[in-house]
Amino acid sequence: MEMNDPQVWTLIGVFAAVMLGGMTLMTTQFSRVIRAEIGGLRGEMRGEIGGLRGEVRAEIGGLRGEMNARFEAQDARIEALRTEMNARFEAQDVKFVALDKEVASLATRLWGSDPR
Repeated sequence: MEMNDPQVWTLIGVFAAVMLGGMTLMTTQFSRVIRAEIGGLRGEMRGEIGGLRGEVRAEIGGLRGEMNARFEAQDARIEALRTEMNARFEAQDVKFVALDKEVASLATRLWGSDPR
């Protein structure tokens, strides 16, 4: 069986159409697979980033609590030191008042009058 020119060109056209259609179908399917994989990867990355964000927030919250506890302990120590120093200053004031009275008494004995 021999084919004439129009039949050969028809077969060439059909073959080209089938090849282009197959390539289009394969490209479309490949594009869908790539989109699905990228979408899955995007969801996985969002989940991982969300988990990491939660861990970092928890660590920062723990560090904040620890630092606040330390600052509160330091504040308590400073307040205790302030109270102790105020008590000592008040004791020194009492001693200075007593010393002032004694010096005034001595001055009155030595010079006969209050020097003030």
